[in-house]
Parts: sequence; C-alpha cells; structure tokens
Amino acid sequence: MKILVIGANGQLGKSVQKIVSSAKQNNEFVFVGRGELDLSKKESIASYFDNNNFDVIINCGAYTAVDKAEEEQNLTNQVNHLAVKQLAGIAKEQKAKLIHISTDYVFDGESDKPYKETDTTNPINVYGKTKLAGEKALQEIMPTNAMIIRTSWVYSEYGNNFVKTMLRLGKERDELNIVSDQIGSPTYATDLAEVILKIINNTNYRNKKQSTEIYHYSNEGEISWYGFAKEIFELADIQCRVNSITTGEYPTPAQRPKNTVMQNDKIARIFGLKIANWKASLGLLF
Repeated sequence: MKILVIGANGQLGKSVQKIVSSAKQNNEFVFVGRGELDLSKKESIASYFDNNNFDVIINCGAYTAVDKAEEEQNLTNQVNHLAVKQLAGIAKEQKAKLIHISTDYVFDGESDKPYKETDTTNPINVYGKTKLAGEKALQEIMPTNAMIIRTSWVYSEYGNNFVKTMLRLGKERDELNIVSDQIGSPTYATDLAEVILKIINNTNYRNKKQSTEIYHYSNEGEISWYGFAKEIFELADIQCRVNSITTGEYPTPAQRPKNTVMQNDKIARIFGLKIANWKASLGLLF
C-alpha cells in the first residue's frame, strides 16, 4: 500500500517516521510537511493530489496552538476544519482510506467519568470547536473508510510540548507554579504512532470497507499538569520546586476543559492493543 503522512514535521509525524525508518516496511510511506502540502492553503492541498494517489492518508497535521487560536480563528478553522473537509473529498475520490487525528478538547471537561466516543461533545475554545467541525465534515463526506482518533496531552522528543518546556524551565528556575485542577492523560507520540501503524497492518482494516468510526487513544491513567510536572522533574533529577495553583490563578486567552480523561476500551478491543500507562511511557524518554 502507498501511505501518505501529512504533518511530517510535527510530533506525531516525526514519531511515525522514526518507527518506519527503524524497521523494514511492507508499505511505501510518503511524508509531507508544509513545504509540500500546506493545510492552510486549499490550492496547495488540491495541487498536491493532482499528481499523487494513495491507498491510505494519515492526517497528523493540525493547528494546535490553543491560546493563539483564539486570535487566529480563520487560520485555525482552515487547518482544523476546512482542510479536513477537503482531504475527505479527495480521499473519497481516490478511494483511499483516511485516518484523522483529533483531540480530547472536543469535550467541555465537566464530566466526572472518562469520556466515551459516544459522549456529547461541547468544546469550550476555538481549537476544540474547529477540531470538532473537522470531525463532523469528515463523517459527512466519508461515511465509510475513515477513522478519527482522538488523543490527549501529546508529548515527544520532538517539537514543542509540555515535557520539553518543563525540562527547560526546571533548569532555568528554582520554582514553578503549575495548574493542578486540569486532569487528563499524557500520551507519548511514539505509542500513538505505533498504534496507527498496527491499525494499517490489521487485515480487517486493509481488506474491508468499514463504517467511519471515532476511537479514543491516550496512554492509560490520569494526572494533573501539576502532578505531571513533578513526575518529569523526578525522572530528570531536576531540583525545581513545583507549586500547585488553580486555573483561576493562571488565566489564559483560551479556556481549558477541567477533566478530559478518555476511555480507551474500544480501540484496545477492536485492534487487540495493550495500552501502556503514561508513567511507563514517560520513563522511556529518560
């Protein structure tokens, strides 16, 4: 199969590339970044597919700067919604399968139970709203052969993420104030990349036409940003004091959901996955 990975320079795209280049693959992979296929420009998307056909398209590209999205609403909507709609139309035309990565931020965070795929969405910021609009457009255009994977709190050895920020700030400062009333599940991008590759190699996925489905995937377990920061410093042996503060004490342009822990049972059951705990996966970076 010929597989396109969009967003090659992001955390997930680079993690997929790392796995693909380290082991022999039966499939042909093509990785494109913004230079070859720019999700912010519909002409760039259209012209790229004029000359290229694929069996599977994996969309790892997104506008993920949650606070900046409040200012750059049109750009965020183009990348997270309209580009996804366009990709869905192209995938349908090419008879390609489409795997699209979405987010826990489609929920408002008010639930006291882990979110299931069927739970009501209610995003509270521009990022979450545009990601949900992308999901809906994709489902409408491709009732079959697409898959939406919602993930959360992604970090890796690449790009900008909470783990790298904490490691930098922990060395620069004696103490940090970190929010303790937002709960979620940190997800190591390599674990998610491995799951995507396992799904592609699953015979049911490869050989059968399937209804478009939403799946939740994050590492197991839950933690606050405060608890996550403490664990990072412990593993990295950084002597930086971490103070617990509330969301109200740390105002940001975008509202954040309080609790976005998701249930992973569906994806684990259907694709026979064993999902690692966030703490075990975080330890792999040190």
